[in-house]
Amino acid sequence: MTEADRHAERFVLLRPLLFTIAYEILGSTTEADDVLQDSYLRWAEVDLCRVHDTKAYLARLVTRQALNALRAGARRREDYVGPWLPEPLLLDDQDPSADVVLAESVSMAMLVVLETLGPDERAVFVLRETFGFDYDEIASAVGKSTAAVRQIAHRAREHVHARRKRFTPVDPDQNARIAAEFMAAAAGGDVQAVMSMLAPDVVWTSDSNGKASAARRPVVGADKVARFVVGLMARGAQVPEVRVEIGICNAAPAVLLYNCERLEGVFTVEIVDGTITNFYAMRNPDKLAAVTTARRISRG
Repeated sequence: MTEADRHAERFVLLRPLLFTIAYEILGSTTEADDVLQDSYLRWAEVDLCRVHDTKAYLARLVTRQALNALRAGARRREDYVGPWLPEPLLLDDQDPSADVVLAESVSMAMLVVLETLGPDERAVFVLRETFGFDYDEIASAVGKSTAAVRQIAHRAREHVHARRKRFTPVDPDQNARIAAEFMAAAAGGDVQAVMSMLAPDVVWTSDSNGKASAARRPVVGADKVARFVVGLMARGAQVPEVRVEIGICNAAPAVLLYNCERLEGVFTVEIVDGTITNFYAMRNPDKLAAVTTARRISRG
C-alpha cells in the first residue's frame, strides 16, 4: 500500500465523523464538504509516522478549517434576508433513534440554538457535548488553553440548555405516520384536523434569503399555521408538475417538494410527544443544491 493509499484509507474510515463535526460547527452541508476537501489536501501532506492518534489529529484539522469558514461567513449571515436556517441534512437509512445524542445534535432545534453561540463556543460545545473529546484535545483544536476551554464549555453549555427545548427519544415510525397524516389532512383542506395535530405555540420558520416565495417572518400559533399550510397545499395542487416525497432530514420527518425534477423546498417537521411543534421550511435554492445527497453521520 502506498503512502497516498494509507492517507486515503484513514480519512475515508473517519469521514462520517469528520463530516458531522464540520456540519455541526457550520450548519451547512455545502461548507462542510468544502472543509473536508480542504482538510484532506492538508492531510495528504502529513507524515503519518508523526501521527499517534489519527482521530484526534483529523478532528483537530477539520475543526480549525470549520472555524475559519464559520468566521469568514459571519458577515454574509448578517446581510441575510429573513430568518436564517441551517441547510437540511438528508440522512441515509440510519435509524435516528439508534443514537439519541447524535440525533439531538443534528436536529434543527439544536442547530438553530448553536447559531446563537460565538464560533469558539460553538466548536467547544460540539466537540465536548456531542463527540466527548477531552479538554486538552479541544484546546489544541481551537487554539486556547485548557483552562479557557473549560470556561468556554461551561458558558456554552449553560447558554444552550437555557434555550433548547426538551429532546425526547424519537420513534421514527410514529413520527413518519404523524407527518403523513398531517400532509393528508392539509392536502384535504381540513383546517380543524390540521390544527388538532399542532402544538398551540407551533412555529413555521421559512428561509429563502429573498430568492423564493416564503414568509419573511415566522408564523406562530396553531390557527395561523394551520391556515397557512392549507393555503400552501391548495396553491401547490394547482401546479401539475409538483410532487412530494417524505424523507428523514436532521433526524426528523421531512417533506421534499419537487417541481418536475427540481427540488423546490424541504420542510422539516419537529414532533414532541406526538404533536408538531415546529416547521423549518427551506426555500433558499442555494441551500437546496446538496440536499438530495444522503449522508452518513457518526460520533465515532
